[in-house]
Amino acid sequence: MERTLEEVRVLIYGIGAIGSQIVRLILKKKGFKIVGAVDISPNIRGKDLGEVIGIDRKLGIIVSGDAEKTLSSVKADIAVHATSSFLKTVYPQITSIVEHGVNVISTCEELTYPYIVDSSLAASLDSLAKKHNVTVLGAGINPGFLMDALPIVLSGACQEIKSIRVERVIDAAKRRLPFQKKIGAGLSLQEFNKRIRDGRITGHVGLEQSVSMIADALKLDLEEVKVEPVRPVIAEKPVESREIKVEEGMVAGLMQTAYGLIDQEPFITLVFKAYIGAEGEYDSITIEGTPRIDQRITPCVQGDLATAAVIVNSIPKVIKAPPGLKTMKDLPIPSAVLSDVRKYL
Repeated sequence: MERTLEEVRVLIYGIGAIGSQIVRLILKKKGFKIVGAVDISPNIRGKDLGEVIGIDRKLGIIVSGDAEKTLSSVKADIAVHATSSFLKTVYPQITSIVEHGVNVISTCEELTYPYIVDSSLAASLDSLAKKHNVTVLGAGINPGFLMDALPIVLSGACQEIKSIRVERVIDAAKRRLPFQKKIGAGLSLQEFNKRIRDGRITGHVGLEQSVSMIADALKLDLEEVKVEPVRPVIAEKPVESREIKVEEGMVAGLMQTAYGLIDQEPFITLVFKAYIGAEGEYDSITIEGTPRIDQRITPCVQGDLATAAVIVNSIPKVIKAPPGLKTMKDLPIPSAVLSDVRKYL
């Protein structure tokens, strides 16, 4: 792609809560131009993008339900894709974008390290991206930064490493209602377990990807990546958010742990906890090694704002990257875009 762009032309593909957050951030930055918007929801198709994202002005971009038509009618440099967490769901959407010669950055959690999900789909996507001379990246705050890219960067200060442990603890009362429902807050234990069985509660998507990305960056020969079943966090006292009241003995949220094993011992341990009433929110990274690194961010990084930031800040790096399917470990270290985005190209 030409590096002397008059502006970075962006197609928005998926305009839910995160997609809208990303659009609002793009509008604050210089050097971007939104040239199209796609979403399958009948509730927003045909509406102006400004109305959809809740700002007080129209943007002159009408949300389309026809991705192929939009991709053919606009000339975009990159598509910001935010529709699903799962590789098989987004694969046809991503390939369609790639076949139109457009770079892609996606919030799809499984796309952050897709090789462990489906190696054949990942290889096919890499080949297709190279064929059309574009780059594809899955990114976000988690996975995509806090529990993988950041530990990888911190490992650069170590001579030796014995183990890595990363924890993220979120007070779900401070998050959106859909997130609170997604983690089962307010349910009985019986209903929580039923929703786990029928797939309505899936736990945290991305732990397996983060373990694998760290291992790949450090060239570790893991025997196994083990993801424990989702466990409920039971309220020991009544807690509440603005929308949900959780009585003592009810489910306040969930937790999940993943391991990267060497000699049947955890070399990498990732712990994710999200529940209403969590005290002492934090993101922590502990590297047992020489020297020992103990990094703690308190309170934890706000997920929605930071996901939008990681996506937008990564756009120039994706445009400049060699063609193919990439992960965050493959790009230059993350950094903020504080001025005109064209200065970073």
